[in-house]
Amino acid sequence: MAIVLDGKALAGKIKKDLAVRVEALRKRGIEPGLATLLVGSDPGSLKYVAGKHKDCEEVGIRSIRCDLPEDASENEILSAVDKLNNDPLCTGFIVQLPLPKGIDSKKVIASIDPKKDCDGMHPYNLGELVTHISGDITTPLPCTPRGILALLNEYNIDLSGKEVCVLGRGITVGRTIGLLLTRRGVDATVTLCHTRTKNVHEIMRRSDVIIAAMGCAGFVKPDDVKPGAVLIDVGVSRVFDEEAGRYRVKGDVDPSCREIAGAYSPNPGGVGPMTRAMLLANVVDIAERM
Repeated sequence: MAIVLDGKALAGKIKKDLAVRVEALRKRGIEPGLATLLVGSDPGSLKYVAGKHKDCEEVGIRSIRCDLPEDASENEILSAVDKLNNDPLCTGFIVQLPLPKGIDSKKVIASIDPKKDCDGMHPYNLGELVTHISGDITTPLPCTPRGILALLNEYNIDLSGKEVCVLGRGITVGRTIGLLLTRRGVDATVTLCHTRTKNVHEIMRRSDVIIAAMGCAGFVKPDDVKPGAVLIDVGVSRVFDEEAGRYRVKGDVDPSCREIAGAYSPNPGGVGPMTRAMLLANVVDIAERM
């Protein structure tokens, strides 16, 4: 039987630990605060932001919400970022993506104070990750890659010398997970695949670990999986279920692959809860460094 990498259960354990750390910070006169900046009313973004504030309540972190209308100008968004940069009650914050069309997301992210960048997506923090091949990193780490490593560590999955296939070159996972996996102490060998990779199925078949972050429902099939491989399903797609008459969340890994795998993360219930937990962990880490 394959091991189920239960992100929901591990996230619960992490939140309990964070609650203890938050209480210790309060005794020092420090109250961590997480802010979200949401522009518009995208249903997925609204749900995700609401979940983040619920998480804050669970661990005792102050939650600050900043919502702007869909037609907010770039200057108005940058002004809101500047306000959060200078708000002493805000330990860290995130700008919820995607931003409306016409807004330069890179410019907005770059305007965040790197010390308050809870997503670990600021160019300075990404640069710190690039340059730290080994040793402690004291800047915020990207939440999803950090969550994936925590999940693998929880189940004692040793990556040293293992071949890892990463599907997708997005900045939140694909381009950043390899930086963590190849650090000394983890020591995996990573192949990053994308839409122009010609031999992607061959690469998957020889890999010990597949991290699928494409947003392409069921892309990884049983024929792509090496027996005993570890499958990390990150990508999320909304697929219409004609029998049920509604949309369902589907991952990048076809569920039939689980019969071949040695371990797998369910989707939902695997990486998603870990991403949210690592956002809280970044906030608490920042507060402890104050």
